[in-house]
Amino acid sequence: MIDTNIRTNGTSAAVNHNLDNVQSDVKTLVKDAQSLLTAAASLTGEKAEEMRARGMQLLDQAMGKGKEYQGQAMVRGKELAHTADVYVKDNPWRTIAAAASVGLLVGVILGRK
Repeated sequence: MIDTNIRTNGTSAAVNHNLDNVQSDVKTLVKDAQSLLTAAASLTGEKAEEMRARGMQLLDQAMGKGKEYQGQAMVRGKELAHTADVYVKDNPWRTIAAAASVGLLVGVILGRK
């Protein structure tokens, strides 16, 4: 049981860390692309085309990173679901007791309103 909790908490922390990294990376790439496209709007000719192309390249990178991290999140989610499934199968009565406790707590909270 302790090993499962350590693995689950470690995986959860890794997913949270990766999501934070993804958000900051994507925000940076989008800001860079916006600034390039804004600068390119005021220019004409070959230089403007170069800046527009660079902006589109940055947006493509952001999309690629988003897809990459989406795939990683899917894999981690499946791992967590498998871990939860194994825990439920190994400890059915604990799971039933936990679910009943949560249900009772929610019932009491909703009953007060």
